[in-house]
Amino acid sequence: MKFSRNIYFFLYRNRRFITTWTIIILAVVLGLYLKIDKEIIAVSVVIFGIIAHAFAGLAGFIALIPFIGPLIIRVLSLPIFWLLNALGYYVSVIAIKKGYGRDVISYRMITVFFLLGFAVGFIIAKLI
Repeated sequence: MKFSRNIYFFLYRNRRFITTWTIIILAVVLGLYLKIDKEIIAVSVVIFGIIAHAFAGLAGFIALIPFIGPLIIRVLSLPIFWLLNALGYYVSVIAIKKGYGRDVISYRMITVFFLLGFAVGFIIAKLI
C-alpha cells in the first residue's frame, strides 16, 4: 500500500517532466515513422525542450542518482567542457570547407572520446 502511494506521489510531483519527455519521445518516433527530415526533428526537439525546460528536468533526474549523479551534472556544466566541444565543432567546419569531409568523422570521434574521458576522469578523481 505504501509503495503504490509513493509511486503515485512521485508521478504526481513529476507529471510535467514526464509529460514533456513523453511528448518529445512520441514526436521523434512519429517523425521517424513519417520519414521527416532528421534535422527538422532535432531542431524541433531542441526548441521544444528549451521552451519546456525538459533538459533542466533531465539534469535534475540525473542528479538524483546517489554519489555519481551530481558529479555527472557538475562535469556537464563545466565551461571548459563546453569550450572544448565548441572548439571541436569549429575545427570540423573549417575542415569540411577545406575538403576534408571524410577525416572530420574520425576527428569528431576523437573529440567525443576525449570529452568522455575528461568526464570520466573528473568523476573518478572526485570519488577518490
